[in-house]
Amino acid sequence: MSNCYETNDMKNVRNRSSNSSHAGRWVLAATLLMGLLDTQTINSFTPNSINQPLRVGLEGLQRTRLSASTLGVENKQASSNKFSQSPVVVSSEAEALSHSDSTLKLTPSYDLFQILSDEEGGSLPDRKAGNAHRDSSILKIGIKDTLDGFTIDLESKQYLKSIEKLPDPFKLVEKELKPFSDSIKELVSSDQPILSMAAKHFFEKRHGKRFRPTIIQLMAKAVAATVPEQNNANGSVPTNGAADFNQISEENASQVGGVAGWEWSAASKIQMEGGIVTPQNHNGSDVWRKQAQLGQIVEMIHVASLIHDDVLDEADTRRGGEAVHKLYSNKVAVLAGDYLLARASVLLARLENTAVVQIMATALESLVSGEIMQLKAPPASLLEMESYLRKSYYKTASLICYACRSTALLGGHEYGSTVATACEEFGFHLGLAYQIQDDILDFTAAANVLGKPALADMDLGLSTAPMLYAAQEYPHLKPLVMRRFKEKGDKQTALEALYKSKTAMNKAKTLALFHAQKAMDALLRLPQSESRDALLRLTNLVITRKK
Repeated sequence: MSNCYETNDMKNVRNRSSNSSHAGRWVLAATLLMGLLDTQTINSFTPNSINQPLRVGLEGLQRTRLSASTLGVENKQASSNKFSQSPVVVSSEAEALSHSDSTLKLTPSYDLFQILSDEEGGSLPDRKAGNAHRDSSILKIGIKDTLDGFTIDLESKQYLKSIEKLPDPFKLVEKELKPFSDSIKELVSSDQPILSMAAKHFFEKRHGKRFRPTIIQLMAKAVAATVPEQNNANGSVPTNGAADFNQISEENASQVGGVAGWEWSAASKIQMEGGIVTPQNHNGSDVWRKQAQLGQIVEMIHVASLIHDDVLDEADTRRGGEAVHKLYSNKVAVLAGDYLLARASVLLARLENTAVVQIMATALESLVSGEIMQLKAPPASLLEMESYLRKSYYKTASLICYACRSTALLGGHEYGSTVATACEEFGFHLGLAYQIQDDILDFTAAANVLGKPALADMDLGLSTAPMLYAAQEYPHLKPLVMRRFKEKGDKQTALEALYKSKTAMNKAKTLALFHAQKAMDALLRLPQSESRDALLRLTNLVITRKK
């Protein structure tokens, strides 16, 4: 119970203390999950079938990193002064202490893929281990694709008709996801009734569309329809040496040739005839089970983040119902979120792929980064579109894109393959398009449609794409944005300018469209399949949805 004599200053101190405490729990959760990793042995990032030493590959990888860091250094210097790759969770010194020569150091997706359009000064980042293989034809040699060059045009009747003809993404995996809620409720059951009820709250009351598990199920099917690439004998460029699955043997499916390193390892060992996953043997297999479990893990992490965010933001509603902390208490809500993260960590370890554990642990770390970035961003950065997009990456896109690459790894594809790269790139752009559309709807949709309060971001002092574009058009909004709309009349002034603007909302929609098209372009590098085409339709849905 709050003290009736508590002053505003006392409340501010209490709220800051509460925010720090909850943010600290996020950091602890990320640290515990990272602790699952075996960082002492190089075999942590290689399939069980590979026993050869990888020192040559690591030395080559270090040279690759060095050369990549020296390329375009002039362009990078200004960016590195403004933004830190790992901005808020641990210092670079602490990060260095946790790595050895054999551990994987992931590059944030925004340093792998284009975050702003060319018109807004964006460009494709330099080639690195995570984005080097982006060939648009290597996976489709001898395979017809009726959707090559597919381009979004929301004003075209022909485009809208063609989208409707694509497979419905939710119906395509409806059977697989039907038992999802029941099985995930069992996975998060606890002997403590209150904790169990709070943890199960979202899974029992509001089923929703299961957006993230749907993406993972569809991606699992799409990568199963893709022949694993083979690293050339000289270790130079990966090739897709076969147009069909019959030409791949178990021996060369698991072989790493030439420069051996984690870029051409990290794929799960496939215990199937022929050593690879195909559309024929995928459904019901152990690979399929682990990919489905990854979908459950991602949903647990996502729901835990919602529960914690609602405590931090003091939100009353979520998904059309009361927030967990309003139903129970802040303590129960925080413990329920912690418990979900702990269960997700255990299930993640049971996927038996240490590289996937590190990738998904990094996704959790990114969620922490986004939350603290939102709380502690310097005033000047609140006006920068790239800063807004990086925060959106941390809070939304990172979980989706890392889950997509992990799905490819569990399906037998190597970390640096064209397949795995396309998967992460798709998730990166889809996640950003989703968040930008969400931010547009915050200004245009009613609260009863959204399932959460409208204008929630402004109430938290946050400026999203529509408001940032309005501030570019009306400079008098910039001080308001930088002080997070704290003074009386700030919100009203900002809203009047936004709704008066003839360009702000359209520019925000164009930014969402840019990322949606980039997501489709990444998908189109995969061979055509029913599941891939369903993901194309899902991408269109992301930017046309009304809630």
